[in-house]
Amino acid sequence: MSQAISANNIVKKFQLSNHETVTVLNGISVTADYGEFVSILGVSGSGKSTLLKCLSSLMVPDNGTVSVNGLDPYALKDSQLAKFRRQNISMIFQSYNLVPELPVFENIILPLRLAHKKVSKEEVTNLLRKMYFEADINAFVHTLSGGEQQKVAIARTILAGSQLIFADEPTGALDSASRQVIFDLLKQLSRQGKCVVMVTHDIELASETDRSLILKDGQIFMELHHPNASDLYAALRTDKR
Repeated sequence: MSQAISANNIVKKFQLSNHETVTVLNGISVTADYGEFVSILGVSGSGKSTLLKCLSSLMVPDNGTVSVNGLDPYALKDSQLAKFRRQNISMIFQSYNLVPELPVFENIILPLRLAHKKVSKEEVTNLLRKMYFEADINAFVHTLSGGEQQKVAIARTILAGSQLIFADEPTGALDSASRQVIFDLLKQLSRQGKCVVMVTHDIELASETDRSLILKDGQIFMELHHPNASDLYAALRTDKR
């Protein structure tokens, strides 16, 4: 497998309102390969989402280096970075990042239109059917439930066809049946050679990934290859001490 992501000694700090700084990431080094599904776990505040943003070109680290497809995304100009993201990266956000003024279908195909790629309505409807999506494809997204909005965001990411997929709690608003379906779709993409990096609190799903990174105090506390649920529960219990 070829390497998709390489990060070395990432440090990220945030300024607090009282002029103090908090170090959220403290010297993290990590790699991920194409064909690999990596999960990131940890208690709230351990730096999971911040790490995902630094790896995915959305947040510049204060120190350290990030390489995506052999390039440093933070060395690119804004226009170059936008093009790089369109061609290489898809992101599933906790906040969904949908366009409320557009209906479901237009939200899903927006990355395809921006990349001047072919749009297939049949492909969109087939994917939504697999995801147990029940709303009208022509409905405006602001009228949907949180779970249905999350499915729209995930469908948009899957159909974009990117080789790198970053997912921040992609199943958080879903029922158990839908959660497993979405996870299986992401896992299938990794088996097709894509690199999937997922932040999650769901230990059962994380136990089905290729590798789990347990974060604690802004560092990688433990790394588990082919994790099982028992080991993950034990690692997170140790993390809380």
